[in-house]
Amino acid sequence: MNPQDNSVVFGTEDILRSLCNSVTKVLSIATHSQIRYSGMVQRITKTCLKPDIGCFVLFDGGFSGLVVTNFSAQAAMELYESYMLNMGMAKSELAGSHTSDEVSNVMGELMNQIVGDFTSKVARELQTHITQNQPKMLALNKQVMLSVDTNLDQPESRRVTFFTGRNNIFYLELAIDRTEFIKLNDFETSEVTDPDELIAQANAAPAVASTQPESASEQDEFLRSLGM
Repeated sequence: MNPQDNSVVFGTEDILRSLCNSVTKVLSIATHSQIRYSGMVQRITKTCLKPDIGCFVLFDGGFSGLVVTNFSAQAAMELYESYMLNMGMAKSELAGSHTSDEVSNVMGELMNQIVGDFTSKVARELQTHITQNQPKMLALNKQVMLSVDTNLDQPESRRVTFFTGRNNIFYLELAIDRTEFIKLNDFETSEVTDPDELIAQANAAPAVASTQPESASEQDEFLRSLGM
């Protein structure tokens, strides 16, 4: 029998599933609530940032792509409040609007943890390496199309629906080069799943203010680099 007959293929949907599991893992631990995602995935042709809060992260290395998350105001505020209360913040000290810089900063920090968990799994499970830029979280009042797909040779895009503990909805979009990983040899993978360690890593992260561009001109330059 040809050895390739027993090869394991890891494709776009498998990469997407791994990313979705990172979202549910990190947010469930951070908010002490159940985050889940739909069993159905949408094929889409373009990725975009949508109101009320959108976030995007570019990654490159073993494969290239873009991750976009779009939160409704209700979903963003639920995740923000739950996370901050679990970190010991008094409810009276929390921001009252999703347009607050503090909300955007915290959501950017959570997104950074999600992508960090995902890149670690890529290294373990796919035996390759990817790097990502700092997540950019923006409060929006209109839809913004992203044209980074032009940087991909054979782009594939997917959208997944997520549900918070209170059934508020947010969406994750993934644009990635069409790729397949084929397992040639057996290898062992090990995963750190200790919630206390994950929270400790979050507490040791740089100030959340760093998730925002330092100036309007810097932000404009970054968006122009994406073709926006």
